[in-house]
Amino acid sequence: MGQLTQEVVRSFSKIENTRQRLLLTRLIESLHNYVKDVELTQDEWALTIDFLTQTGQKCHAQRQEFILLSDVLGVSMLVDEINHHKHEQQTPSTVFGPFYLPDMPVRDYGSAIFSLLDEGQLPLLITGRIVDQDFNPIENAKIDIWQTAHNGMYSGQDPEQAIDHLRGVFYSKEQGEYAIQSILPVSYQIPSDGPVGTLLNFAERHFWRPAHIHFKIQAAGHHDLVTHLFIENDPYLSSDTVFGVKAPLIVNYQHCEYSPEIEEKFNISSAYYHIEYQFVLSKE
Repeated sequence: MGQLTQEVVRSFSKIENTRQRLLLTRLIESLHNYVKDVELTQDEWALTIDFLTQTGQKCHAQRQEFILLSDVLGVSMLVDEINHHKHEQQTPSTVFGPFYLPDMPVRDYGSAIFSLLDEGQLPLLITGRIVDQDFNPIENAKIDIWQTAHNGMYSGQDPEQAIDHLRGVFYSKEQGEYAIQSILPVSYQIPSDGPVGTLLNFAERHFWRPAHIHFKIQAAGHHDLVTHLFIENDPYLSSDTVFGVKAPLIVNYQHCEYSPEIEEKFNISSAYYHIEYQFVLSKE
């Protein structure tokens, strides 16, 4: 290390927590090495500071531009890759994304996360079980779900949507069963009106994410799982702009005809789509 880098690193040596000290000092070393390696100019550093400032200014309670930046740089998936190998028996995880909203309403087994379907639109029934790595059922697992509407926007982005539209919290039953009514997700473009959009345009990269549904699943004594379900045959599965697709998370859906039994159980009075998926959580 150069003398300046050594002095800066030493200035943080009184941080008592070993891990925190390591994280900060290694960041300083890496940043200094990068600056020296590319011989960064004053104008380039000023441009970098301005870009990060604009990124922060774009963040608010319902949008996190820094998460979006982490996603398109592949950092989110690199952190995921490093940590997921510790829980290889668990369902694969993927990016958290910038549009999660906490404290969404708790909904009953099999109920809908939409208030009204568009004309001709069919509901999507998602069913399955939450189990541990030995395939024992997990009761009372908390299942947080969120997705975009058919216009490719999440509630919170779109002022026309109620804040809890296509969002909700469910709990698994005694045998780990869960059931959720939603709609088929669509491919969509990530926001392009901020500094991340400027970066992608500069790099001539597209903005598209394949159709997916977000899940955050938590259960006592088990590691949290943050993941998606992706829809088979989506044109962007191989070029997700945030690099988030993993093969075990790609699912197909079935078109099912009206069933009196399904109407009685889930109040679905039409044909519907169906996805069946089992989520596996690893024990702590």
